[in-house]
Amino acid sequence: MALADSARGLPNGGGVSPAAGPGSGAAGSSAFPEIVELNVGGQVYVTRRGTVVSVRDSLLWRMFSQQQPGELPRDSKGRFFLDRDGFLFRYILDYLRDLQLVLPEHFPERSRLQREAEYFQLPELARRLAQGRGAAGGGTRPAALNRDGSLCVDEPPSLLGYLEAEPPEAGGAASAPSPTSSRSPSGGPLLTPSQSLDGGAARRSGYITIGYRGSYTIGREAQADAKFRRVARITVCGKTALAKEVFGETLNESRDPDRPPERYTARYYLKFNFLEQAFDRLSEAGFRMAACSSTGTCAFAPEQGGPADDKIWTSYTEYVFCRD
Repeated sequence: MALADSARGLPNGGGVSPAAGPGSGAAGSSAFPEIVELNVGGQVYVTRRGTVVSVRDSLLWRMFSQQQPGELPRDSKGRFFLDRDGFLFRYILDYLRDLQLVLPEHFPERSRLQREAEYFQLPELARRLAQGRGAAGGGTRPAALNRDGSLCVDEPPSLLGYLEAEPPEAGGAASAPSPTSSRSPSGGPLLTPSQSLDGGAARRSGYITIGYRGSYTIGREAQADAKFRRVARITVCGKTALAKEVFGETLNESRDPDRPPERYTARYYLKFNFLEQAFDRLSEAGFRMAACSSTGTCAFAPEQGGPADDKIWTSYTEYVFCRD
């Protein structure tokens, strides 16, 4: 069994050095290394074992003090693997280091982080997150504002995602259907041109640029052998609030996680690689294509390790969408 920090009263096999102080982690005879590498949902973290076992009875404490290394799942490079949200795990790890909760301003993932805290069995962290949500909501904001799991009640209403339509005033005409009353095949809310995502006020105008780098190979038989459009990643550039409004949970923010809503970014990308799905979401949010551009290069396949007669075409294309 792996050895744990005696200062925390964890089980040990008698091999913990008397000089080991609080937070020093395992002793030399531990089956786990002092420095551990974690692959959390594709994001790699390197930390001390003493950090991950700092909260007794948590999931990570049991994994790295009550189990053997061979019992834990690993990725292809030997790193311990956790199938959880890699972006949010950074805040879990920060909490484990000093047991303090520090979140950036305009943090829209509080409810999802609370779910991660509950999964890792960190009750104190989950309690603080729940208290923060209640204080920010003030008990007056409707629960429908938090319908999207990636949103949280402490975000300003104008920056939230899919809101319910305002109820009709007494004696007035019925309001338009709620954007959340039906959903499109792409998974986003089905909107009419007159509806907005900010509660019925005038929609924010702006631009969103979608970019992708694609490649295809044409061999000796020309079109018969063409392997068309392999898209590795679709990038999203524009104002943070607009990008989150349109793409919601399908937006990967790991390369620029703390960007305020009214700032611009060119580092987001989508969790799917179908251009048409991105176009559907933009169209449903009231955007229209304003311009596009593309550049391309050609290389012979032997230079890339392919057949002698094949040509590999690589292109980079951008589509500019606007909403007035």
